[in-house]
Amino acid sequence: GGIMYGQRGIPVILDFCKDIRAVSRPDCLFLNYANPNAMLTWAANTYGGVRTIGLCHGVQAGHFLIADALGVKKDDLDIVCAGINHQAWYVQIRYRGKDMTDRLLNALEKHPVYSKTEKVRIDMLKSFGYFSTESNGHLSEYVAWYRKRPKEIKKWIDTGHGIGGETGGYLRICREGRNLFETDFRRMMKKEPLKYLPARRSVEHGSRIIEGLETGRIYRGHFNVVNNGCISNLPDDAVVEVPGYADANGVGIPHVGPLPLGCAAVCNASITVQRLAVEAAVRGDETLLRQAMMMDPLTGAVCDPPEIRQMADEMLIAQEKWLPQYAKAVRDAKERRRTGRQIPTKKYRGAVRLKVRTAAEIRKEMEVEKKKTAKRSER
Repeated sequence: GGIMYGQRGIPVILDFCKDIRAVSRPDCLFLNYANPNAMLTWAANTYGGVRTIGLCHGVQAGHFLIADALGVKKDDLDIVCAGINHQAWYVQIRYRGKDMTDRLLNALEKHPVYSKTEKVRIDMLKSFGYFSTESNGHLSEYVAWYRKRPKEIKKWIDTGHGIGGETGGYLRICREGRNLFETDFRRMMKKEPLKYLPARRSVEHGSRIIEGLETGRIYRGHFNVVNNGCISNLPDDAVVEVPGYADANGVGIPHVGPLPLGCAAVCNASITVQRLAVEAAVRGDETLLRQAMMMDPLTGAVCDPPEIRQMADEMLIAQEKWLPQYAKAVRDAKERRRTGRQIPTKKYRGAVRLKVRTAAEIRKEMEVEKKKTAKRSER
């Protein structure tokens, strides 16, 4: 999961930082899009010696969804989001100056699509009073309550929309992309190249930050930065996702203040995991690695400590070639696997797993969707 992803990614990010320090000015800025974003951005700032900002499009995606649910134009809807990456909260939602926060729950529950595809986010909104940035299925992986019993997972997630929370969903998407690439690459290359037009510019922060720094044009977004008191009830050294501005003066981060207590508690649970995981990756410390897994809310809800320790051994062995800092830990894990009593692995392959589509199946579905889009545009 994200913890092991961090163990593989943090050494690479620190190598990037080493190169940046060697060839760049001391005041350079590293824009990090890689996940797990908070862990990698935390490591780069704390141990890489390079000022780093983490970027993600989760806030923008949620902004579109909220505007759609409320039936208003996104550009007329002002939002303030604060928390940590993939667990930030829309603490302010205003439409032409009017607070819309209390209207969102009713709008989502009545929406013909979101009432089915966003059940976890709607339930979190009921419990904590604020809407979360992360997509429904992915949010269910961060907290203890929605995936701990296989029979209950299906009632919370929707497999008809993107990844949606299925078991191994991101792996399926990657494998399908590879299938399509291997058969259709030559045909794709014969198509007319994309034109870079202002109207087709994406909502990603990166180019807009650079534009602001270089031209002075003010850009407001949401960035992942070292807290330093911005959110007063989260740790100062944690990486938080908060509003920010980029212009000729640099990147500025306004003071947010305290999060609602429940929202802060959810964030702090993940921050503890992130801190342990970052320190484990930097030190190659298998004890801290196991502690990070034990403190992970969903892992703790599903597994007991012996199962977690065995899982850590299995993951270290499986990912050995990407974890040079754990050379001794991997040797020890192999010895335990060879000589110790092993807990049997459960037989099922996940509660909700979809079939990997072939390139032909993907093309057929794309054609169907294309026809549907054409019909909608004719209306």
